[in-house]
Amino acid sequence: MRYADLISLSYRTVISHKLRSSLTALGLIIGIAAVVVLTSIGRGIHTFVLAEFTQFGTNLIGVHPGKTTTFGMSGATISTVRPLVIADVVSLSRLENIIAASPMVQGNARIEAGEKQRRTNVLGVGAAVPDIWKIKVISGRFLPEESNPRAFAVLGNKLAGELFGADSPLGRRIRIGSDRFRVIGVMEKKGQMIGFDMDDTIYIPAAKALELFDRESLMEIHLLYKSNTAVAGVENAVKRNLIARHGREDFTVVTQNQMLKSMDSILNILTLAVAALGGISLLVGAVGILTIMTIAVSERISEIGLLRAVGAERSTIFQLFLCEALALSATGGLCGVLLGIAIVWVLDAALPALPVELAWVYIVAAFMVSLLIGIAAGVAPAMKAARLEPLEALRAE
Repeated sequence: MRYADLISLSYRTVISHKLRSSLTALGLIIGIAAVVVLTSIGRGIHTFVLAEFTQFGTNLIGVHPGKTTTFGMSGATISTVRPLVIADVVSLSRLENIIAASPMVQGNARIEAGEKQRRTNVLGVGAAVPDIWKIKVISGRFLPEESNPRAFAVLGNKLAGELFGADSPLGRRIRIGSDRFRVIGVMEKKGQMIGFDMDDTIYIPAAKALELFDRESLMEIHLLYKSNTAVAGVENAVKRNLIARHGREDFTVVTQNQMLKSMDSILNILTLAVAALGGISLLVGAVGILTIMTIAVSERISEIGLLRAVGAERSTIFQLFLCEALALSATGGLCGVLLGIAIVWVLDAALPALPVELAWVYIVAAFMVSLLIGIAAGVAPAMKAARLEPLEALRAE
């Protein structure tokens, strides 16, 4: 039998039993659609998180106190003999290939402006933050570079609006905790970074933040290095400088490449995990195909006997039933892919805040798995059909 005739006969058999074929393929359709939707959400989150980590620019290095690798903007482990201090920032800023350096201290405090007050995030930073984080001042200026920093404050865009409304906050006095500061600038809208609202933030000199929160050590030092410089060389230079100052390596240097690599690995595992959850439905679909094809062999014994009687070889019978199973899985897989893509488009239109992105690698892999399921589930019934003797099969009628 020609392959074209084999395929045509297989699809005609599938179509002739519409309800049975639809119910059989339903498990695969749901499984493939689940894989497409879940992996699209996983891939969307993957892209979103990496974009959030790089929105402050590239070529960044973070130095944390303590010989413990930590990630993020806050919560660094402070378990060091000698804390990171402003003098360390000044020393690192003078290294070759370092464009800018800034200390960072984070906390939460009550802000008072006239009769209005609220709690918000307070970042103690240096004058180089706009260059390092790629943020801009839309009104006034950022914190100046001073050896003896004054009580200046720069407001995030949202915070400025909530405290002063349409009035200009420049030159106004505010109270942060128990200390008074003068507002000298307002930042442009930046949005959120991994749930941290940059617009609902106030920036003050790092030295003032250390006093405000009664800390001895900086939480982190941010370094911006030249883009044409190898990060390994800059990292080694930073370590040598701090070891010379501290006497030992009681700090952790984290490059942006290391952070992105770690995040990428975690997010890839997340995407794979959600794909595996969707794959459970594929197993259900495989059981469905195996069950239906086994029943089909029992129902079509006479047809098999007739085919064998007119000269069909065992291999032809085997190919026929295997092709039917493959037709079911291919149809179910294709419908599942189309349904999954449609659901992803609907989610993207209905929920713009939910990051979704079609993960074509997983989509193609899921479709190929559906074909393998058809082959695997169809082998046993096809072998059973091929083993039937013509006379025994005809006598069964």
